[in-house]
Amino acid sequence: MSITKIKKRDGRIVDFDSTRIKDAIHRALIAVELEDGERAGTLTEEVVKLLEKKFKKTYPSVENAQDTVIEVLEKRGYKKIAEEYQAYRKKKEEIRRLREILGIEEPKLTVNALEVLRRRYLLRDEDGRIIETPVKTFTRVAEAIAKVDRKYGGNPKETEKIFYGMMARVEFLPNSPTLFNAGTELGQLSACFVLPVEDSLKSIFTAVKNMALIEKSGGGVGFDFSKLRPKGDIVKSTKGVASGPVSFMGVFDAATEVIKAGGKRRGAMMGVLRVDHPDIMEFITSKHKPGVLSNFNISVAVTDDFMKTLQEDGEYWLINPRNEERVKELKSKRVWNLMVKSAWQSGDPGAIFIDEVNRCNPIPEAGKIESTNPCGEQPLLPYESCNLGSINLSSMVENEGINWAKLRETVRNAVHFLDNVIDANKFPLKEIEQMTKADRKIGLGVMGFADMLIQLRVAYNSEEALKLAEKIMNFVTEGAREKSVELGEERGSFPNFHKCIWKDKYNAIRNATVTTIAPTGSISIIAGCSSGIEPLFAISFIRNVLSGTRLFEINPLFEMTTKERDLYSAKLLEEIARTGSVQQIEGVPEDIKRTFVTALDIRPEWHVKMQAAFQKYTDNAVSKTVNLPRNATVENVEEVFWLAYRLKCKGITVYRYGSIPEQVLNVGEIKTKKRKFVAAESEYAGGCPARTCPFPN
Repeated sequence: MSITKIKKRDGRIVDFDSTRIKDAIHRALIAVELEDGERAGTLTEEVVKLLEKKFKKTYPSVENAQDTVIEVLEKRGYKKIAEEYQAYRKKKEEIRRLREILGIEEPKLTVNALEVLRRRYLLRDEDGRIIETPVKTFTRVAEAIAKVDRKYGGNPKETEKIFYGMMARVEFLPNSPTLFNAGTELGQLSACFVLPVEDSLKSIFTAVKNMALIEKSGGGVGFDFSKLRPKGDIVKSTKGVASGPVSFMGVFDAATEVIKAGGKRRGAMMGVLRVDHPDIMEFITSKHKPGVLSNFNISVAVTDDFMKTLQEDGEYWLINPRNEERVKELKSKRVWNLMVKSAWQSGDPGAIFIDEVNRCNPIPEAGKIESTNPCGEQPLLPYESCNLGSINLSSMVENEGINWAKLRETVRNAVHFLDNVIDANKFPLKEIEQMTKADRKIGLGVMGFADMLIQLRVAYNSEEALKLAEKIMNFVTEGAREKSVELGEERGSFPNFHKCIWKDKYNAIRNATVTTIAPTGSISIIAGCSSGIEPLFAISFIRNVLSGTRLFEINPLFEMTTKERDLYSAKLLEEIARTGSVQQIEGVPEDIKRTFVTALDIRPEWHVKMQAAFQKYTDNAVSKTVNLPRNATVENVEEVFWLAYRLKCKGITVYRYGSIPEQVLNVGEIKTKKRKFVAAESEYAGGCPARTCPFPN
């Protein structure tokens, strides 16, 4: 007899739908064998016939159907697909068991999320064997951070439950070093650092040593090289000449290449040089040669004075930092044009609008900010560190609206968590501990913003989305500061409170800064949401996971939407995966096209406007990549830089697709017999697809 019903895992009997088997086989043929999915129909027919033969008097179960799929695949010579299919089944079963343990209905842990957890986060013994489950990871972190409450007369056990719950439900996740190291002997929990580099060999190589200690523990470091004397300048002690900042950056780059950030993830650095440094032209072009300074993001510290002379088409002076003497005048337009062309050509340099950064410096008496962390979202004083965490906005949507009460409670708990991290932290250097505890900066941010917009049926590239961005970030920052004030009253203000901009507004406040928008990489993969405030990078694509394994992925919200509207098919997904976009796909309704936009679908100005909308209510800075299509012009890049300055962004980064050889996102690079598909590396979640700093937080 024909199969009409099938038994679900929970015992329910539902209608049998062979297209589900066909879609699964179709996707597997593309991902594993790099074939078009044309044979999926024939293979599915064979699976159905075999099921009908095996189950003449009863209904098959889902497991029976899956066993039969494997049987047919093996019989027809698709052994590799059968093996991958079986491995995928086991991982999905593991996720179901984890859901039961966590006590939540729909954890967003995907197969790739489990792989990321295994590879980077779950603890291992001395022989490299995994000794943790995801549940134990969240428990370890929650317990280690909650213990701090005892110091202030709180109840660690109650706090541990709260911290565990919001991580297990992936409503909030801290930056990677906290997940790596909390409750371990290493105990270094911060992601962001800035180290000083003074004009002496001793200072330079001390900075290299300190960088090594930080990167070994999973942190990233920013440096301002503007104090180093320029290339060719006199060195009195040796009667020689200086080699300049760019040459010394090569030493830092080589050291990072060896360290590889403690084996957990590759190291990353930010190199900054002031626009008035005599070596600025060499700095701007320093990454043009492939492989040079590959562990650095670089940014020019652009001043208001420079932008003024640029507007006037004037000249400005280059200053020797050794003696503050004027060296020569340069046409501002010449420097600007080189910056813009270089950013178009390779993605570097970015710009840091350093005067805007310092106008927002909460503790100006403590010193000037000269650099940021590697991805630009955390301006810091020398020797400062900051720990970050992000709220998953996609989990704050209920009944097509934002649950503001839930968001407020999550913000308050997250601030409590991040403040505790400062006390729980084992700092790599005494100077870092002193500076960090003096200001107690924390950086609470968001991820899953693009997913939230889709759930609310709001287009990313719309005025409505910009207004919502401002509303959300204002709400988050106000709630975070409110909680910081309460903690300040309970636990005491940060020691530099008397020097800060808040001293006349509040009687006490615990943290000098409370919010930051970070480029969530690995943690948004774990949370199953879009990265930071970035738009989606693709709707459907092939994910390169481990040792040659590939998964055919689809945005879960798109899958749900197309199924609800009877549009879903593996053939549609295959067509979308050729570019990652639905904009040119016939038959996709306009309202779906409007909502499901990707980074390369969006005009550059919308990227900048979104960054500015979040920056308006963010204490620190916003990490956001302006993704440009391959055919973008140098003029497009210039417009982006100018718009970012006018809208009071603290910095700007652009990336033109295909501008460097190595990317973690590739459109049309995975080839089948007839077509090419979008491919993404295992931990790419959106933002900049270059390899310099692909897994930032």
